Amino acid sequence: MRGIGGALRIRRQTVPRGLMAKVLITGAAGFIGSHLAEALLARGNRVLGLDSLTRYYSTELKLANLVPLRSKNDFQFLRNDLNEADLDLSGVDLVYHLAAQPGVRGSWGAGFDEYLRNNLQATQRLLDMCVSASPRPRMIFASSSSVYGEAASLPAAEADAKDPASPYGVTKLTGELLCGAYVRQHDLDVVMLRLFTVYGPRQRPDMSFSKFISALGGGRPVEIYGDGTQTRDFTYVSDCVKGFLLAAERGVKGTAYNIGGGTRAPLKKCLDLIAGALGVEPRAVLCSRAKGDVSDTHAEIRLAATELGYRPEVGLKEGIASQVRWYRSNEAAV
Repeated sequence: MRGIGGALRIRRQTVPRGLMAKVLITGAAGFIGSHLAEALLARGNRVLGLDSLTRYYSTELKLANLVPLRSKNDFQFLRNDLNEADLDLSGVDLVYHLAAQPGVRGSWGAGFDEYLRNNLQATQRLLDMCVSASPRPRMIFASSSSVYGEAASLPAAEADAKDPASPYGVTKLTGELLCGAYVRQHDLDVVMLRLFTVYGPRQRPDMSFSKFISALGGGRPVEIYGDGTQTRDFTYVSDCVKGFLLAAERGVKGTAYNIGGGTRAPLKKCLDLIAGALGVEPRAVLCSRAKGDVSDTHAEIRLAATELGYRPEVGLKEGIASQVRWYRSNEAAV
């Protein structure tokens, strides 16, 4: 294993034993992973965070996400790549698998190699580690609304046809199929969550709200891919985290659940809300729609409500205001 402070390789890295509630989060330095780690620590869990700190976006931002976590005695961080790590997960109760290569636009062409490696090969290796553990942990797999592609009808329900519009979406759907194979052939306890456009403090800089806030906050117009009428089901990060926590407690083995925010809105409306929160005029430049960007997303969340007790609580205006406040507090870093 290569640590932050220098080169050190460890085979069969053993997760600390004797812990009351032992949790592994892959992708712990990321946007959602760091929020999930904070929530688990607040609940009294012991958390092992693993992240390879890929260069998809600034490593400095990811390290900043880890700062409040590193101050907690119940948090341990491992910088490692799932494709190289050899972890003994015996004694780990729960694995949250969030590590992945994100983004639709970068998944075309030669960039697909990284998606295969980080989204499929890494997931398969982690599943094998779970199978080898004694006792075996429950695993929660972070999937995506991208598995639906251009949904034939909205809101999209879990049983609806899956037709990804991008190579990224294909890898997330294939990741689900991999999990399903391990459920059937190894009786592994895996639950899958299809996340719909998560936003909030620490959002990745390549995501729409981060780009909108950064541009308008810096006096620049926003670039919108398409005409701005395309809609998304926006999910505030604390609601997303709640979905992960509930899935661990109540999710049915082998089941996929939609985790949406209950708020579907066009990008033009979001631009207006962000400009209002910043106290500036909305300015936009319309660009060609990118390959793989779908027109609309909307989650049917009745299954998650019924089986998990999931209900989103943060509205779009409130959530955007929170993300803008975070941006203002961290403007120098972002």
